[in-house]
Amino acid sequence: MENKEKVLSVNNLVINFKTDNGLLKAVRDVSFDLYRGETLCIVGESGSGKSVTSKTIMGILANNAIIEGGNIIYRGENLLEISEDEFYKIRGHKIGMIFQDPLSSLNPIVRIGKQITEATLINSDKLKLMYNDLISDDLIRYKNNLAKMKIELNRLENEYEKAASELKNEKTSEAKAKIKELKAKLKEDSKKLKAEYLEASKPLKEKLTVTKKEARAKVKVYKEEKTLEHKKIIEELKQELANTSDDRKAEVKAKINAENERFENLLMITKAEAKRRALEIMKEVGIPQPEKRFKQYPFEFSGGMRQRIVIAIALTASPEILICDEPTTALDVTIQAQILELINKIKAERNLSCIFITHDLGVVANMADRVAVMYAGKIVEYGTSDEIFYDPRHPYTWALLSSIPDIDSKEKLESIPGTPPNMIYPPKGDAFALRSRYAMNIDFKEEPPFFKVSDTHYAATWLLDPRAPKVEMPKIVSERIRISLGKEE
Repeated sequence: MENKEKVLSVNNLVINFKTDNGLLKAVRDVSFDLYRGETLCIVGESGSGKSVTSKTIMGILANNAIIEGGNIIYRGENLLEISEDEFYKIRGHKIGMIFQDPLSSLNPIVRIGKQITEATLINSDKLKLMYNDLISDDLIRYKNNLAKMKIELNRLENEYEKAASELKNEKTSEAKAKIKELKAKLKEDSKKLKAEYLEASKPLKEKLTVTKKEARAKVKVYKEEKTLEHKKIIEELKQELANTSDDRKAEVKAKINAENERFENLLMITKAEAKRRALEIMKEVGIPQPEKRFKQYPFEFSGGMRQRIVIAIALTASPEILICDEPTTALDVTIQAQILELINKIKAERNLSCIFITHDLGVVANMADRVAVMYAGKIVEYGTSDEIFYDPRHPYTWALLSSIPDIDSKEKLESIPGTPPNMIYPPKGDAFALRSRYAMNIDFKEEPPFFKVSDTHYAATWLLDPRAPKVEMPKIVSERIRISLGKEE
């Protein structure tokens, strides 16, 4: 992986959610890298933190989410510290997302064509886009400074809420006095922090004002130059039309129409151009009769076709990273295979980097270059696809592999006993210990670190500790590996 270009890096990400019952620890110290042109599959049960991780990357977390720590580095910037204005330029444009249920992702009373072209037409004014690009750097610096202020204020508030929550349980007069003291300190610290950031924002705001003025002037000059150039060409064509013979008039009129269309497309993306692009993408994702389908509503499509529409919408801005959040969950097996094949095809043609989220290891086998197995908000094992399928080391990975039906195994399928832990009160030690028949005493006391299996393969299980007893993987898993390797030979 050293020679590959790293396009996204998630480091020590910690996400909690405020709930009526307490703080829910959804993502706990998650780290992974995504490389150019690869597919990273994140697999795990519902509630393991897969979708929360992807929504954090997209900047679409719920309002009750708290980003406790970590960073997400994309193009040298931490996505957790940028403003919504900068995220607007990244979300959908650079990082696209395909959601689980295509029907709920589409508006049932709006024609498909309008939904595919909507994003293109919203950004259709090329002069406005030019102006935004010219002021972009200074605007982002100013907005990011304000965004950092907001992050710091939230951090202060979260620290206060944590401390106050602990004191409230004591229900003593001393505790009440301490809470009052903490509240006063929060108010004072927040005021001081705001003043510091607003002072730092003044020169940035002044620079932005100057840049906006210069950008408006540049856009005006550009428009005037292109308008004069267009008028000159039209004047020449009109003279040619006046002096040409009747049999060539249609040809010259066509030239005039083409020039008018060229000039219009120079200043903005027209509805006709947006439709042309949409039809091309509809063909690319395998929708037959795109001209006819363009005018239809979502309810006139099958589940597989609706998912193709959602993929088309995600591709309209040509993102370099595509996050697929269980895109085949609502589809039957045959259609599921077609959608997976389509995503693989598009990824290869466009050299996309893909994060594929699923609970189905069968899907992972068809999609993954590398796999991260998540449980209770943590990555418990990661490695290449071959390493996870042919040399799994974590008991949870064994359990997942043991529960997948196939046509070759004669062993009885194994279910995973119990349920995932309540992450408001995460268990001490290894979160999977209560459900694992391989758990040792230490699993209930200390959280295991990552043990290195190879340069690309790591697993967080005490079974890999040199002091641990030797444990064989379940017979159903070893038998499947033996059969698979035999088939390959």
